Amino acid sequence: MGNTPDLNKIYTYADWKTWEGRWELINGKAYNMTPAPSSEHQFAVGELYFALRHFFQNQRCYVFMAPFDVFLSKNETYETPDDIVQPDIAVICNKKQIVKKGCYGAPALVVEVLSPSTALKDYNEKFYTYQHYGIAEYWIVDTANKMVHVYHLHEGAYQRHATYGQQDTLHSAQFKDLAIPLTYVLEWS
Repeated sequence: MGNTPDLNKIYTYADWKTWEGRWELINGKAYNMTPAPSSEHQFAVGELYFALRHFFQNQRCYVFMAPFDVFLSKNETYETPDDIVQPDIAVICNKKQIVKKGCYGAPALVVEVLSPSTALKDYNEKFYTYQHYGIAEYWIVDTANKMVHVYHLHEGAYQRHATYGQQDTLHSAQFKDLAIPLTYVLEWS
């Protein structure tokens, strides 16, 4: 019989493995990844996944969609990670990081599409967690306000690279040829 965590307690990876459903573990705190996100959220994730998958062709880098676990460890002991996150999209450029159960270590790029229930987590806990583990680029997609914020890591801290609106073409901070027109990505409403 599986169990579900108390949202006010501090947990470890050993606890996380026993939980039923989809959970993230960030700074010892449990975050529930169920129920399923909205159609608007999934549409934006799908459009971005399609564009990223087309750009990388699973050659230079590999593109994964949630549910997909990313295991983060302060001392690279991925068998007992410190944090487990499920970004909406993860782009991994080192094939050695990809294991059967997910990804060991920092992806090159993560994308989070905001939901009302996850917005604070994506702007706060995840922002600082991704920054801490050296994820080079982080996109926050705000479908409600039809904007995408692109952050890139500079000397250990995220700097805002740019904010793009629906009429704009998003340009990656690190992949110079990566350009995604946002008209369709943000059109659902």
